[in-house]
Amino acid sequence: MTDDTKNGVTRRSLFAAATLAGLTIATTSSAQTAAPTPILTSRRKLGGLEVSAIGLGVQNMSRTYQTTIPTRSEMHRIIRTAHDRGVTLFDAAEAYGPLEVEHILGEATQGIRNEIVIATKFGWNIDPETGAFLPGLNSKPDHIRASVEGMLQRLRTDRIDLLYQHRVDPEVPIEDVAGVITDLMAEGKVLNWGLSEMGLGTLRRAHAAQPLAAVQSEYSMLWRGPEDGTLDICAELGIGFVPWSPLGVGFLTGTIDPATRFTEGDIRGVEGRFAHLTANLALVALLREWAQRKDATPGQIALAWLLAQAPFIVPIPGTTQMPHMEENIGAANVRFTSAELAELNTAVRAIEIKGSRLPDWVASLSGVEAASR
Repeated sequence: MTDDTKNGVTRRSLFAAATLAGLTIATTSSAQTAAPTPILTSRRKLGGLEVSAIGLGVQNMSRTYQTTIPTRSEMHRIIRTAHDRGVTLFDAAEAYGPLEVEHILGEATQGIRNEIVIATKFGWNIDPETGAFLPGLNSKPDHIRASVEGMLQRLRTDRIDLLYQHRVDPEVPIEDVAGVITDLMAEGKVLNWGLSEMGLGTLRRAHAAQPLAAVQSEYSMLWRGPEDGTLDICAELGIGFVPWSPLGVGFLTGTIDPATRFTEGDIRGVEGRFAHLTANLALVALLREWAQRKDATPGQIALAWLLAQAPFIVPIPGTTQMPHMEENIGAANVRFTSAELAELNTAVRAIEIKGSRLPDWVASLSGVEAASR
């Protein structure tokens, strides 16, 4: 979901309009490229929806950076190659671009549409025609309908396989959101739905109103917030879990050191956890140790650790570079014995991550509960 940074070299600039979504994408290091990636054959379930064990986040595929300009044709090639290598889950949102990433994904998947699962998201107050961000969030039923119609056109498809509410609108009861989703399902325009970064009460209410296929929230060795209840509810209710930023905004790939400086516009420059690099790099040291033990890369260990936490977890690392995509899906081949996983889990939990994960105004949009009816 690139411009990796080391000693001041830019990684992908993470935000333009999509900074508003509080989302980030990361990739594995090119300095430690894995062996040629075999076909990804392992599959997992998000509710009743079968997908590849690792997906592809396409968030950054429309961006222009200070040091790299990802060409549209190359982004198409990465998406098509990921499909050829066995990836079936492709994750977008109207907020990415805004709107432009859905265009890129729709263009790239012509001819293979029936072989893949497309996920996208609504919920920001975005003009569906112009892509302009308007103030606040908007999950009013009429706005959801307008958003979905725009998505279908941009994605060049007649249905969305998995539609998430990107952030909970505190002014709209989740039952009202579920109601319009149910109507869209009856019309065949939406097949499954999910929530992102919601409050736990809203998660239960939403599932009771219309069963959810998946929850998408940040989760990685660097941010283990979903372990405080979200994962337990997903296991209880049969809901899949899709970690965004599964590589910790590039931190878990080993490409960042104490000398790293972030360019203007890179959200990591204002995240508290990246102001404590020296302390937090203990986690990277652990990843390097395990990468050596398992003949893998640090990023692959981080992704394999997520896969090992629960059978319903499907990470969606993103990238704009082919070698990184191949390295990421190679993580599915990394296996831990029960003893190894217990050892690794203990070591991860012993490391205290210092600093906040997001700027306060972005973090305040997570864990929100929807209005009552």
